[in-house]
Amino acid sequence: MTGQQQTKNVSDKSVIDLIDQQVGLHPRITALREKGREAFLKNGLPHNKEEEFKHTPITRLLQKNLSLEPKANKLAPLSAEEFRIEGLDAYKVVFVNGIYDPTLSSLPASSDVVVKTLADAVDDGDALALEHLGKYADPQTDGFVAWNTAAWTNGVFIHAKRNAIVDKPVYLVYWHNAEKEEVVSVVRNLLVVETNAQLEVFERYGSSGKAGHFSNHVTEAVVLANGGLDLYTLQNDNGQRYQYAFTRIHQEPSSRVNTYTFTFDGKLVRNTLQLALDGQGIESHMFGLYLLSGDTIADNHTVVDHRQPNSFSNEIYKGILDDNSKGVFNGKIYVRPQAQKTNAFQANRNILMSDSATVNTKPQLEIWADDVKCSHGCTTGQLDEEAIFYLQARGIDKETARAMMLFAFALEILDNIKHAGLRHYIEAIIRERLHQ
Repeated sequence: MTGQQQTKNVSDKSVIDLIDQQVGLHPRITALREKGREAFLKNGLPHNKEEEFKHTPITRLLQKNLSLEPKANKLAPLSAEEFRIEGLDAYKVVFVNGIYDPTLSSLPASSDVVVKTLADAVDDGDALALEHLGKYADPQTDGFVAWNTAAWTNGVFIHAKRNAIVDKPVYLVYWHNAEKEEVVSVVRNLLVVETNAQLEVFERYGSSGKAGHFSNHVTEAVVLANGGLDLYTLQNDNGQRYQYAFTRIHQEPSSRVNTYTFTFDGKLVRNTLQLALDGQGIESHMFGLYLLSGDTIADNHTVVDHRQPNSFSNEIYKGILDDNSKGVFNGKIYVRPQAQKTNAFQANRNILMSDSATVNTKPQLEIWADDVKCSHGCTTGQLDEEAIFYLQARGIDKETARAMMLFAFALEILDNIKHAGLRHYIEAIIRERLHQ
């Protein structure tokens, strides 16, 4: 890497400086890192006029609030109690400031699943890791993915082996200890679910301290024939967290994927979730709930790409927005010419609790096949005052009535959570936020 090319602005230059610190890492994937670096030099960070970012000024906010300069990452001691969830029996992998912490983690000894850091998988020459890493997330079309491809330092590799029903969820914790200074972490995950295997993964983002912090997080997943993946993501960071999360899932025939994205707190959270349905008999469900207050910005961009006949996708995202918060939803469904007999449904529904809360929603369908069932839609409004009055007339005070109606609105998403322990935990957070 010569470092001779010129970048567009100071922020791009700061990113290139971070990238070039990683030049010597993982020689097995030098070509992939170079590809990411060249893509970033070409495109840089997104500007506000780009269609995919026009409602979410992530580059401007990063420039304003973070230096993106290398930090010493001085850490105060952390306790495993910070991450414990009552009633959740799971394998645990903890990253603190983007660095794997074995003292806070508990990896499986089971022969059904391999869980190790992605860095170790690459260094060990794991054939599946090397085969699939960088195969699905394209650095040419996304500046943050390019940055991540060139500069990731750690992350997790999970391999659910053929015919394995993994006995416990894998609980991934991404913690930023921002008590001493700004934190920037670049994390890369790779999930491989083999034929007839079943895997549950729960991701949780959090922090301690009030310094600014940013995470660039990319996950690639491949689910082989008749495999199943349930991916839960909880973003509930009350610190100064700016986050870009990109997830790309490739599905093969008769596979099943369920994703659950819960965004409750953070300064800015941008989620890009893409599913490629590349086979017949595939079923995919995408559930999202954003419950926002203060000045939080939550942006969900989703893509479902139907590439083969006889597949089904269902997507529902709901938002409750208060104070000066802002929500963005942009959902796209593609149905390729050969993807006949596709069923695809998409909905985005929002409730605005204040005059200053805003939401921008844009559901989209692009269909090149003629024998399909597809629909999409969005709604944005306020609570039904007549319904609130109805509850008050039966002795329920107004605040309780509002909380009951909002919880009922969120219940459609909660009811789809398969894991009882996770459902109880997330339901408790929602009840607390709604003062119910």
